Amino acid sequence: MRIKAVMLEGDSLGRTNKLAPLEEFVDLISYANTPKELVVERCKDAEIVILNKVNLDASMLRQLPKLRLICVTATGTNIIDHACARELGIIIKNVEGYSTHSVTIHTFALVFTLLSNMPYYDRYCKSGEYCGSQIFTHFNKDLCALENKNWGIIGLGKIGKSVAKSALGFGAHVSYTSTGGHPHDSTYPHKPLEALLSTSDVISIHAPLNDHTYNLINAKNLSLLKEGAILINVGRGGIVNEEAVAHALKEQHFYYGTDVFEQEPMRADHPFLDPSIQSRLLLTPHIAWGYGDTIKKLVAGTIENVKGYLETLKG
Repeated sequence: MRIKAVMLEGDSLGRTNKLAPLEEFVDLISYANTPKELVVERCKDAEIVILNKVNLDASMLRQLPKLRLICVTATGTNIIDHACARELGIIIKNVEGYSTHSVTIHTFALVFTLLSNMPYYDRYCKSGEYCGSQIFTHFNKDLCALENKNWGIIGLGKIGKSVAKSALGFGAHVSYTSTGGHPHDSTYPHKPLEALLSTSDVISIHAPLNDHTYNLINAKNLSLLKEGAILINVGRGGIVNEEAVAHALKEQHFYYGTDVFEQEPMRADHPFLDPSIQSRLLLTPHIAWGYGDTIKKLVAGTIENVKGYLETLKG
């Protein structure tokens, strides 16, 4: 009898069934999306569950007696109650390193868009204003360079190191803070969070969401940001207090770019939709991980995780 596997969020990997090759090894049922109230029902007979952002808390896990493997089509696994999974003998597998290059690209896409005031210049041309100009150029907004700027990194893991290396290539001075509180890399100067925020021209977040990082950036320390600083979050939404950022953007002069939100999709009354702060806000819908062949790498890693589990059953 073949093992049953359920994919709860097929659409998160694109519009086609990227995990179809698994059908050679398991009986796979794939759902485009799965609301919370249907998770247990859809997984009740599955030995393998594949997901991305659907939460599996302790109460859900205890209702899934056949479940033995959870494959997360991502790096972060904070959506699962690890303690309960260990108690029940459920293995959790993720895919590490698949998006390092991709997230690095997106980090710089956000930074360069803000440094160059690109949305303003794009609108200037498309609105027809440029057509009526008396001169060939138009410098109405600053164009800022990275050379000799201070770039602070929050979370110096694989992605943080990749961003640091690229930032050096553009002439920036790199420092970092360890979200665990312990310096672990002598390549770059380590600073406490408060010092990093107060001295950096660009700050990018590449940390996981956990007890140490939830609400790490908040109303108290946002006040430390330098005039004109750029804060980028490509880690997890809960690391930054979004209400505090929206309020601070009205009181301080800095820029915020993010690809992640505490609630995804954004809620309809989100403070970032306030028209008064749009000029210093850049938002993207959790796409940093999807450049180039990244999704192919993610799918290949997930398939290998399933095959690895099946190999253990043969012994």
